[in-house]
Amino acid sequence: MASTKIQAAERPIGDVFSDEYRFVIPRYQRPYAWTTEQAGEMFDDLLAASTAGRSPADADPYFLGSIVLVKADGNAQSEVVDGQQRLTTLTLLLAALRLHVDDEFAVSVELTLFQKGNKMKGTVDQPRLTLRERDHGFFEKHVQERVGIEQLSSFAKESLPDSQRNLVHNTLLFLDRLADLSQNDCHRLASFIHQRTYLVVVSTQDFDSAYRIFTVLNERGLDLSHADILKSEIIGEIPEPVQEKYMQKWESEEDDLGREDFRELFSHIRMVYAKTKARETILKEFRSSVLRKVPDPTKFIDEVLVPLSNAYEIVTRADYKAPWGADGVNNLLRWLTKLDNTDWVPPAISYFSRTDVDTAALHRFVTDLDRLAASMFLRRVDVTRRIERYGRVLEAIEAGDDLSAEDSPLQLDIFERAQTLTCLNSEIYTVSRIRLYLLLRLDSVLSTGEATYDHPLVTVEHVLPQSPAKDSQWRQWFSDDERAYWVHRLANLALLNRRKNTQASNYEFEIKKNKYFKVKNEMPPFALTIGIHGTPEWTPAVLEDRQAELVGVLSTLWRLS
Repeated sequence: MASTKIQAAERPIGDVFSDEYRFVIPRYQRPYAWTTEQAGEMFDDLLAASTAGRSPADADPYFLGSIVLVKADGNAQSEVVDGQQRLTTLTLLLAALRLHVDDEFAVSVELTLFQKGNKMKGTVDQPRLTLRERDHGFFEKHVQERVGIEQLSSFAKESLPDSQRNLVHNTLLFLDRLADLSQNDCHRLASFIHQRTYLVVVSTQDFDSAYRIFTVLNERGLDLSHADILKSEIIGEIPEPVQEKYMQKWESEEDDLGREDFRELFSHIRMVYAKTKARETILKEFRSSVLRKVPDPTKFIDEVLVPLSNAYEIVTRADYKAPWGADGVNNLLRWLTKLDNTDWVPPAISYFSRTDVDTAALHRFVTDLDRLAASMFLRRVDVTRRIERYGRVLEAIEAGDDLSAEDSPLQLDIFERAQTLTCLNSEIYTVSRIRLYLLLRLDSVLSTGEATYDHPLVTVEHVLPQSPAKDSQWRQWFSDDERAYWVHRLANLALLNRRKNTQASNYEFEIKKNKYFKVKNEMPPFALTIGIHGTPEWTPAVLEDRQAELVGVLSTLWRLS
């Protein structure tokens, strides 16, 4: 098998916007997103660079970055994998420059925007850059065409899609900036862009190779994602008469979730179908695990993407709605989102996307899912074993099994319950990833679930200090062994805001209680901490009782006994 040929060359803009390339923005690309901030920065940089020499030919070259194309040798057709924002913004600037130079210059600028047909070559008049289908007509009529751009200001206050609004505002910005320059300065800027402004053009005939190049060159990954590529593949398979309808459905779901969450959704959909840990790229596994099972693109959008996207929005934003019982479901979902992983999401969206379950069933399911997820979190179950467990839960959901049965993978067995209790009785403070979550969860139960928390302002504090003074009351109450045993356990921990925490320090118990509580004669908002206030002394016996009480609360919450 022949290796993929990759070409890379530094090219001036005059060569980039020539008959050698005919740029097409594929449908999988996101809409044009640069705002006046990015466009204005490009303009200022180019203007400054263009005036640095005595003439454009004397000026130092200006490098605009790289673009990645899928392009066959000898064929001008160039699918833009990376570089849409720069190519589009350059086109806006050149279109605006056309109105601020003399007629002879304008003809030359026009050639950077449109290819003139040549009968001997078999070419026709056409734009150098074609945007996505939804924006192309607007772009050509109101930006690339001279008559259209002269009337563009009438669209400034129109209600337009974000991409078209960005096209309008950036073009008007360029027109305003150029109006402040002399015609000679505009000539100079146009010549500088044509002769001394460079892009590195990287091209390959193979899309997968181009995507790998893009990933290396653009570490921020701003433009392209697996969701974009799958969109192109799936929408492209839909018959033309209904293609726009399904494009709108797809983009509506993306708009509702936001670009990053929408991208994450596809990983979760893959898990719903594969039920195993990913071993290949998301693209490859999505095609084999999902699209092979649901090959009809309209069925995939209607029966997979839309319901799972709606379920994803509900479970990740705790936004379940029902005439009754919604608060209980959403409270549990909020606690799930506070875990340090999202491996629980696929079974959640699988179950929430079902149409045959009511609020009571959803509450039972999410109660058990929260119990399982919290137990694995506290036991620090590794990601491989977590995903394997959730895969079995997904199989049970798909099979319609009784999820409340004792042997269901959604339930904790006797050994897992015992291990979870052991974790609760261990040195909680030393496991930094779980201590705040656990104490907040405990405090929520003690406050009957009504407390809300601002995590950046909450910290975990020892009541018995880690290093009490040698002559302190603490040393009389606790032997060294007793202090070592209790200092990091649940019974000795409290929740405080950061300001109070710094005040508390290693004070004696009575002083420390006042430092905890005496702030404008108001009690702190933490039920877990308030319980300490009425305790006259802090001894091993007190901690033993408190430990049993607090672990008992969590044991009841998660049914561990």
